[in-house]
Amino acid sequence: MVRGIFLLYCLVFIIMNSQAEVSHERLINADEEPGSWLTHGRNYAEDRQSPLTSINKENISKLGLAWYFDTGTTRGLEASPLIIDGVIYSTGSWSKVFANDAVSGQPLWNYDPQVPRAWGVNACCDVVNRGVAAWGDSIYFGSLDGRLIALDSATGNLRWETLTIDPARPYTITGAPRIINGKVIIGNGGAEYGVRGYVSAYDAESGELLWRFYTVPGDPSKPFESEAMRMAAKTWTGDVYYEVGGGGTVWDSMAYDPELNLLYFGVGNGSPWNRHIRSPEGGDNLFLSSIIAVNPDTGEYVWHYQTTPADSWDYTATQHIILADLTIANKTRKVLMQAPKNGFFYVIDRQTGELISAEKYTPVSWASHVDLKTGRPVETANANHLLKEQISGPMGLGGHNWHPMAFNKQTGLVYIPAMENSWVYNTIEDFQYFSGGNWNLGQKVEAKYARLQSTLPPLLTQATMKGLLKGRLIAWDPVTQKERWRVDHVTMWNGGLLTTQSGLVFQGTGDGRFVAYDAESGQRLWQTNTVTGVIAAPVSYEIDGDQYVAVMAGWGGGAPVALKMPGSASAKNGRLLVYKLGGKESLPDVSVEHTMPRPPKNRDIDDSVNDGANLYNIHCMRCHGSNALSGGIIADLRYMNEDSHRLFNEIVLGGILSGAGMVSFKEVLSQADADAIHDYIIYAANLKWEEDHSSDWWASFRGWFYEKLVPILVMLNSPPE
Repeated sequence: MVRGIFLLYCLVFIIMNSQAEVSHERLINADEEPGSWLTHGRNYAEDRQSPLTSINKENISKLGLAWYFDTGTTRGLEASPLIIDGVIYSTGSWSKVFANDAVSGQPLWNYDPQVPRAWGVNACCDVVNRGVAAWGDSIYFGSLDGRLIALDSATGNLRWETLTIDPARPYTITGAPRIINGKVIIGNGGAEYGVRGYVSAYDAESGELLWRFYTVPGDPSKPFESEAMRMAAKTWTGDVYYEVGGGGTVWDSMAYDPELNLLYFGVGNGSPWNRHIRSPEGGDNLFLSSIIAVNPDTGEYVWHYQTTPADSWDYTATQHIILADLTIANKTRKVLMQAPKNGFFYVIDRQTGELISAEKYTPVSWASHVDLKTGRPVETANANHLLKEQISGPMGLGGHNWHPMAFNKQTGLVYIPAMENSWVYNTIEDFQYFSGGNWNLGQKVEAKYARLQSTLPPLLTQATMKGLLKGRLIAWDPVTQKERWRVDHVTMWNGGLLTTQSGLVFQGTGDGRFVAYDAESGQRLWQTNTVTGVIAAPVSYEIDGDQYVAVMAGWGGGAPVALKMPGSASAKNGRLLVYKLGGKESLPDVSVEHTMPRPPKNRDIDDSVNDGANLYNIHCMRCHGSNALSGGIIADLRYMNEDSHRLFNEIVLGGILSGAGMVSFKEVLSQADADAIHDYIIYAANLKWEEDHSSDWWASFRGWFYEKLVPILVMLNSPPE
């Protein structure tokens, strides 16, 4: 024991004395350090292409697990690790940070910021974190409860922390910071709940706030913070946006061009979603769903491009931004590329913000095309849900979400973790703002589609989901704006991407695989079982001549929490997995068995069940799963035991489990509301119980029948493109 502790201290001492500081020059020249992964997207262009070639098409079959590290969580893992001077830095759920020896996996240190579990109710999409940033001899990350924290990179000791948000509003931080010349850039999330978005720059040494860029206008009775806000305010009407917050959070993507000295970041959706409520007299609502370029020294506005003017569908522009130099019409163009949620792939001049091209990369029904003269999408009849419910695609999860793309300079292709989906959009007649961890969308979550599904047998619901929600890997040519090849996946929600100079594309999948493809053809060359679903993007590094590929494996995030997706792997121990040629390690499986206790008998109150279904999908769905079908990350309420049923009111209204994250809902739910939700959960549990205890042949037949029926129903009800 003493010898082991002594060796660990020796290892830490050696690492402390062998690390070089991360500087502006080192980050700018990241491509000259092919064995490192110094910043979130590997370089400032965020192209996620590794120059390493030791692992290639000829020897990929020899790739094996070198080591793994248990993070101690069954929640979603979304981080892209950094590898700097022999150490791999990663983050887990609840904003925990880990440092491991990159060769052996030996834990060096960990840091828990002690995020209050009750703050989890403010996280729309799981208690995730996408990684750290490095500068000097410090590591930086944002915590779920809105702090920016600096740690000693060698020891994990706290250097400083600062609160970046108003703690009275439901802000969160899940994105990775970026660092530009000693400034730590960080955004935030929370637009589903009701906040005002902004991005901030802090001094890396002291934590002092240097500048802040707001993305939407604030209190109209106060002076504008900048000329950009004066411009934006002209595109908003009414006062609901100010009361709710307006939205426009910068919760993920950023990129930096050191030659132009421009920082680019993507802006999110409005608060509320519904533009007819948010800005009743119209307007584009700048800078929602926009890409903005600013001077990183001052935060001064330079240009913007709005992908979805007057967004009303949660079509954020926060998705991955890649910078590249492309030859278009025999001319080299400095471009910015993005595939935001709205279903169009954009190529934009990153010097001026001029739109070069935009085409659909997934089925889209809300707009027919993007007019290249005006730069604006041309909306279809499906776009207007003011007068009646409309089925529009993509849904709020988007044609592409936060999962990183990758750009291969040899093939010229962008690889997109794409999705195909649609949903019912509508307008709530009497909008009322709810605080206390509740979504404020301005639309009825209990739309007729959800109401129908809430009373269907679970087998039919799952078959319906399978028909509606599709995932794929797309290889996209950004010059011709055409798909080169695709791979269809079992589930809609899959991992981000890594490509290599040796012609490989790596991606994890929601059904628990880690796969390597030929970057030219899409042919599958290698795969391995990861035990749990993968949603994070892989990274690659090299130490002492050995190339490694690392990926965080942990099922979760927004969609798996709210939706039980057919074919997905269950949420099990989240791990950091590291592979190399000749790796011989194996993963232990962790069996997850859920025995369902017999539920209480249904009470003969149909109205209560229907009301409960509506209330459940408003207040409970985002954690416990749509229509009481849990995604397996947070408790499936159909499996409640006798004690949980007995204490239901104390849990939901009394908040006796607040310390575990289940806060009280007494501010928004009455006793009658809680009773109705309880009645609905009991009803859903009995549906599940009856299905599980029906004869095997009858269950098999129904499953087969539903599989055949649903594609026909989906085809008949799909929105026209």
